[in-house]
Amino acid sequence: MSAKIRKIVIWVEETHRESGRDVTPATRKAAAVAVIANPFAGRFVEDLEPLMDIGAELGGTLGDRCVEALGITPADAQSYGKAAMVGEKGELEHAAAILHPRLGGPLRRAVEKGAALVPSSKKMGGPGQALDVPLGHKDAAYVRSHFDGMEVRLNDAPRADEIMVAVAVTDSGRPLPRVGGLTTEEAEGKDGLR
Repeated sequence: MSAKIRKIVIWVEETHRESGRDVTPATRKAAAVAVIANPFAGRFVEDLEPLMDIGAELGGTLGDRCVEALGITPADAQSYGKAAMVGEKGELEHAAAILHPRLGGPLRRAVEKGAALVPSSKKMGGPGQALDVPLGHKDAAYVRSHFDGMEVRLNDAPRADEIMVAVAVTDSGRPLPRVGGLTTEEAEGKDGLR
């Protein structure tokens, strides 16, 4: 089953100043959001395989869109995350089916490598409600400078029979990080932790 996409929206957020200090180079985050029809809205379905296939499709599509929006090569991506908000006729398990079994592999290919788990969140919601996309370093979870998030919201999504699926990618960590942990340069990316 292919995703029935109503719209795709892409944001790029750049932070140039923080706490009265210049951030050089600016920290940058991109989010790509797809609003899709929920094929199982309003009914219980045991086999969620079609949503897992949609997750695989969207992982690559949205990951590629983020990398393109940042104007970087996949190797230059530093952190990533994923999230989904299900409209009121759906259930949280629909978001889980999209996010967990198959979305990660294509997203990792879009950002080259990706040894670390892809941070995720899911929720029920309606039009205009905020969805937070958690972020973490793509290769090493102990890189604390990349623990972050990006908020996305659309005034008309998700409708009751829709799912809003978001992927975020960055080319940097937080502005002015100073809470320790591994640096990006120290990360080996072998075990997903260090």
